[in-house]
Amino acid sequence: QVQLVESGGGLVQPGGSLRLSCESSRFIFDYYAIGWFRQAPGKEREGVSSIKISDESTWYSGSVKGRFTISVNSTKETVDLQMNSLKSEDPAVYYCAAGDTISSLTPGTFQYWGQGTQVTVSS
Repeated sequence: QVQLVESGGGLVQPGGSLRLSCESSRFIFDYYAIGWFRQAPGKEREGVSSIKISDESTWYSGSVKGRFTISVNSTKETVDLQMNSLKSEDPAVYYCAAGDTISSLTPGTFQYWGQGTQVTVSS
């Protein structure tokens, strides 16, 4: 059974940074793509960023483009999400997801999900 584990969430002030990591029980380079999603209370889960593992092509939602960076850490075999210039609209539970068929920002296209990590932005 595939397991994904997120880490790196926490409390940060507006304008601050956090780095999330996604670790998998399955060899990370076997996936087609890995994505980061978030869900705030009362809202639907939304795609934040995804990366196609084979060529590291990336996708970002408009709300995070230019502030967040997704990358593959080959040494640690993780997919990381560097989040800079965090804003009041960024707090949510952030989920890592992995898929075997497509890289996108649509949650339904990913087959495997982590439990999430909380990101809070507050002064």
